[in-house]
Amino acid sequence: MHKKKLVITGLGVISPIGIGKDHYWQNLYEGISEFRPITLFDTSNFKVKIGGQIKNFNPKDIIGKAGIVDLDRATMLLLSVTKFALEDSQVDISNINPLKTGISIGTTFGSLNSLSEFDQQTIEEGANFVNTSRFPNTVINSPASRVAIRYKVKGPNCTVSTGFCSSIDALEYALCCINSNKAERMIVGAVEEMCVQTFLGFYKLKYLAGLNNIEPKSCPFDKEREGIIFSEGCAVFVLEELELALKRKAHIYAEILGIGSNFDPFRSDKFNPKGTGIIEAMRSALENAYLQPDEIDSIFANANSTLDADLIEANAIKEVFGSFAKKISITAIKSIIGESYSSAGALAVAAAIGSLEKDFIPPTINLKKKDKGCNLDGVANSVSKRKVNKIMINTFSPNGANSVLIIGKYN
Repeated sequence: MHKKKLVITGLGVISPIGIGKDHYWQNLYEGISEFRPITLFDTSNFKVKIGGQIKNFNPKDIIGKAGIVDLDRATMLLLSVTKFALEDSQVDISNINPLKTGISIGTTFGSLNSLSEFDQQTIEEGANFVNTSRFPNTVINSPASRVAIRYKVKGPNCTVSTGFCSSIDALEYALCCINSNKAERMIVGAVEEMCVQTFLGFYKLKYLAGLNNIEPKSCPFDKEREGIIFSEGCAVFVLEELELALKRKAHIYAEILGIGSNFDPFRSDKFNPKGTGIIEAMRSALENAYLQPDEIDSIFANANSTLDADLIEANAIKEVFGSFAKKISITAIKSIIGESYSSAGALAVAAAIGSLEKDFIPPTINLKKKDKGCNLDGVANSVSKRKVNKIMINTFSPNGANSVLIIGKYN
């Protein structure tokens, strides 16, 4: 398959540290984390009571009141961020071929709360008394489908559910659609909402920071890391062929240089300590981009402040980049925004675009006592002001999925 030049011409983001790309980038630049008490559900019976909950999100202010009464939080986040991305890209859907514009969205738990509430109402009130208007929210592809309906997008429509790697895998599907001429332009991104069901899952699995009567904090690569700060968020991009972008004189944020993935079936609930999958995914992405390791300026690590995963990733980077590993600038933005699971990769891409645009690498905050095993050139505690041309974004998960993206400044 011929590999076309594909570029990102628009983006939208809603995160725990800001609504809109400018607010998001500014707080990343300043290293401002805004973890706060969770108010979306009752945490009185949990040891952990804080998370990366989005503040001041009112979908009516963004997408209006019409047609949103029965929508869940994930869908309203995705509709809002898609609007941001389309406006930022200055794409007028009514003036382009809707059959050649598609959607690819990553989410794993996007419908979990809706499904749980629908089932609870069915059990408590009986099947004849459920609110049928809420049923469409229970299927995992509902958010992407709602976007297509609202914005009249009639091309390929896909929902990708691969856990931590969903964002990058959704982007890879979008690349395939354009390279195979099924689409000229793709709306691509990911979403996860904060809900008690997902929170409880991570809580019961003991993945959360703060379970050991220690003040919860996200501190990737730090010696005292003990778990994640659970978070939510959504980021969406407009991806299109370079020729189309140039023809309409669009602002080009970044070029897609390479992508790689590898499935390492070690165990269903534990990372392979050798990091085989993430090593192969990074090498595959470099090969796909026709790049050597010393051409990467920065790595936006998957690192989420869990003991095993951060160490495995650090060792994997050393394996792939060799002597250059300690020279490359590595950052872990989950120290600032927390772990938002499927949407984490998309939020990392949005952050990396900010680095290309504004010439900075956001810091890994709370990095006070670096783990000796993670002795890389981390951008610790304060921003690195420098020009960046090529960035690698890592995602990987304990179920064996590993996906890596490389983007670069368009010249």
